[in-house]
Amino acid sequence: MSVKTLLMPYVTQKLFSRDTLLAKRRKAEKARQSAGRSHVVHYFHQVDDPYSALMIQILPSFAARYAIELEAHVVSPPPDSAAPEREKLVEYSRKDAQSLATYHAARKGFSPAQQSSFQYTDPGAQPLETRIQLATEALVSAALQKRFFDLAPCVSKWLWQRNITTPLPEACQAIAPGTQQELDAHIQQSDALRESKGHYLGAMLYYEGEWYWGTDRLYHLEARLQELGLQKAGVKGSLFEPDQDPIHPLALENPPDIDFFFSFRSPYSAIVAPRVFKLGQLTGAKVNLRFVLPMVMRGLAVPKAKREYIVHDTAREAHARGTPFGKLNDPVGRPAERGLSLVPYAEKHGLGQEFVLSFMQGVWAEGIDAGSDSGLRKIVERTGLDWQGALQALDDESWRLRAEANRNELFGLGLWGVPSFRVGDTSVWGQDRLWQVLDALKAQSSARQTA
Repeated sequence: MSVKTLLMPYVTQKLFSRDTLLAKRRKAEKARQSAGRSHVVHYFHQVDDPYSALMIQILPSFAARYAIELEAHVVSPPPDSAAPEREKLVEYSRKDAQSLATYHAARKGFSPAQQSSFQYTDPGAQPLETRIQLATEALVSAALQKRFFDLAPCVSKWLWQRNITTPLPEACQAIAPGTQQELDAHIQQSDALRESKGHYLGAMLYYEGEWYWGTDRLYHLEARLQELGLQKAGVKGSLFEPDQDPIHPLALENPPDIDFFFSFRSPYSAIVAPRVFKLGQLTGAKVNLRFVLPMVMRGLAVPKAKREYIVHDTAREAHARGTPFGKLNDPVGRPAERGLSLVPYAEKHGLGQEFVLSFMQGVWAEGIDAGSDSGLRKIVERTGLDWQGALQALDDESWRLRAEANRNELFGLGLWGVPSFRVGDTSVWGQDRLWQVLDALKAQSSARQTA
């Protein structure tokens, strides 16, 4: 066992603990006060990003809730290293943004006027490059004149409409367009600022050392601002509270299966596994284990900024869900392979889900080294499996064919990352999309009854 493997659990337990995060926030607030900075929230907008299209519709309402300054930066798309399957990401983003808009508008009980101001409809393709360029010029000019949040909703609505022949309305345009040199300089400076603060995506908010993505993570920022006492009179909760998992059995007749695509090296997979298994129990839906090799073990490099953001974000999400997380021992390489080789063995004994949970909790919350026999034995035996039988199963390499078949099937669904889920003809990506899984279960169970 290497020194790194020995120390990692203790280092990460400290690094990703809630106490450490709160201490960092207190330190950031002291530094802000010492520097005499206002409470500035930076927003990074990617013009052709559907999630950014949603964000600029809600940010004026968000800013009105708090004593903050909101500063806009127009940025480029993420680099290839952070978007290894760009075409799939782009297409999925449009579909997902439409689902988010529909879901939140209905869930929040928005008035008709509010619903009309929080919409996104997938046009079926990205905007034309000529329109993206016009929108970029308009948005950067608006940002330069401190009118971004006044004009951005109008520009975005025009950009994403299905009618591609209408010109950009004058009402969407800044008073004086910036020069090409000014436009280029703004984007370069915005990209550099985003990179220097440690990120790569659009639709991102940054406040004093911490990143928040889209409507999905806005509640973390709102909670932080409220802890600082920055909310205005009458403000409570968040504009977008996280969805609540069901806790009581649901009467679904003949529900479809849930295909759960996961990786043992995915922290998001780790924190959603107990939730999707619970959802299966409550609905009667069978959860199929569709494991894949980690991206880095398939030859896809993951940039440092992306790795760091994902784990810190997972820690926040785990805390919000009450899921143990943070004392980790990275299972990349041999540990992940050994774990995957035992999934079929566990399934053979009717303990597939139990083994996955034991492994995930072991490497992501307890710091167990699954690459060692002692660590893997603990994971195996507390599942209720025989260690001698597991040792024999470790020699069976057939799991590799299954992992590759799962990966091909995932790609065939238009997805590429984990955790992902399929219910009938519905396929979604993300640990924060179980509400879509549940909706699909209800809809397709109902359809089966009426067929």
